[in-house]
Amino acid sequence: MVIKEIHHFDETELIQRLRDVCMHEDRDTYVYRNTFISLEKIQTRHLSPPQYYILRSELDKVRSLKWALQERGFDLFRLDGFLRLTIEGFGEPIDLLPPIVEESIEADGSLHLIVNDGMHRIYLAYLEWQIPQVVFVRGVPKELPYYAFPIPLGWEKLEVREDIPSGYVKKWHRIEQNKMLYRDFNSAFTNVGGPRGHFEKPRST
Repeated sequence: MVIKEIHHFDETELIQRLRDVCMHEDRDTYVYRNTFISLEKIQTRHLSPPQYYILRSELDKVRSLKWALQERGFDLFRLDGFLRLTIEGFGEPIDLLPPIVEESIEADGSLHLIVNDGMHRIYLAYLEWQIPQVVFVRGVPKELPYYAFPIPLGWEKLEVREDIPSGYVKKWHRIEQNKMLYRDFNSAFTNVGGPRGHFEKPRST
């Protein structure tokens, strides 16, 4: 991976933009507008994954991104804001935010720090014994929880897979119309990727 340009935006800009993130299916609802948002370093064992798999290809891609950022003097696990990257072979700039973590209290009273966005980076931090810097969001409206539950047994239950077979249970959704709970990060940032940000190279047509 070759990074051609990097622009750094500070923590204040990051938080201001996050407050303008709206829901994917409701452009008038700003899920983080009245929440408490901070940048925190949190050990991976305290974070709750909401999915049962990690894609090997995406894990490799994130590690390549980490190495490419190191060459330019940036730390993937401590962005202190967010980056706008121009990557060789990609059509448009991409905004790289720290992983987004939301505090969630489940029906049994247990408190979880759910990884909303950035699962592969968090898993890379887990493998490399890093303490990642994350966006920590508290006070999310109760009617707008993250769209999937934290998985029982956490990181020990994850599989690193080459692909996802038909019928594989990727996440356990909270509601049938789970897209109603998607956060649209592209409403305030550039090419984050919506619900599935994977830094994918645009397909030719």
